[in-house]
Amino acid sequence: MLARLRRSWLALAIIAVAIAASYFAWRGLRPAGLPTGIASGNGRVEAVEIDIATRVAGRVREILVREGDFVTVGQPLAQMDTDQLDAQRREAAAQLQRALIGIETARSVVVQREAERTAAAAVVAQREAELTGAERKLSRTEQLARTDNVSLQVLDDDRARVQGMRAAVSAAKAQQAATEAAISAARSQVVDAEASVEVARATIQRLEADLADSTLKSPRAGRVQFRVAEPGEVLAAGGRVLNLVDLADVYMTFFLPTGQAGRVALGAEVRLVLDAAPQYVIPAAVSFVADVAQFTPKTVETAEERQKLMFRVRARVAPDLLEKYIRQVKTGLPGVAYVRLDPDAPWPATLTGTLVE
Repeated sequence: MLARLRRSWLALAIIAVAIAASYFAWRGLRPAGLPTGIASGNGRVEAVEIDIATRVAGRVREILVREGDFVTVGQPLAQMDTDQLDAQRREAAAQLQRALIGIETARSVVVQREAERTAAAAVVAQREAELTGAERKLSRTEQLARTDNVSLQVLDDDRARVQGMRAAVSAAKAQQAATEAAISAARSQVVDAEASVEVARATIQRLEADLADSTLKSPRAGRVQFRVAEPGEVLAAGGRVLNLVDLADVYMTFFLPTGQAGRVALGAEVRLVLDAAPQYVIPAAVSFVADVAQFTPKTVETAEERQKLMFRVRARVAPDLLEKYIRQVKTGLPGVAYVRLDPDAPWPATLTGTLVE
């Protein structure tokens, strides 16, 4: 029992010594004192996250990547089931063929109606000529009837013939008007058939876009962080399948008090030191300074209290440097950001000797 207790105390002592050694080593690597014009703040490495989601509802057929995989721009990441979309596209293609045939049919009807109009115009001309002949004959008969050279029966017959010819002319003109209306209706059918063709083509285009979107591709180069869905799951429109980390846009967010934040310029030089690798110094640049304080006391009535306001600052790592060390980039790591408030302020030796380039 006593030996076991001694071993426990020995193990605890070794752990304590190791922790103390690590702490003092870390303190030794950190700048002991910052010169005027240099400020620092604690932060955490972050990156832009991108959700890979479905644009339309469907079933996940296959996921082509695993968590932790590096992906490139345009790389297929997942495939949605497209059986229903394929069937809808075939249906739309058939409707397009039907609409194209409808255009030809409607145009042939227009031609037929125009021919009927020509025939109706000829009938009108014929009836008008017959009416003119009947009217002339009636005029001669009326003159003969005055001298009793023709019977009243002949006069009545000629008058009846004229009335009949006038009715025939009116009927022919009505038929001609009917053919004009039929032509307008036939031309409307052509327009309707052409509109049906455009609708079918638009439907095919939409379905082809849906089919293209069924292959989920990476919009940027990065690393797969999470697989949110698995093959076989049915997702609604906008359903998340994967979560990517854009390793071309990595930054550290830290906070500075009012006096220092007011002196930070966009593009100012920054040096990042991570707790996990304090021996390396990562160059960065200020890409954002908040214009609203993040931490505010309950009351801000004095100049001293205004100095307690903390402003959020973001330091972005250069994309070319990230591309060079992309497989070593990890988000979520805590560290310290050192920002140069004065462009002429010298960096401490500990922030220049192990600069990552």
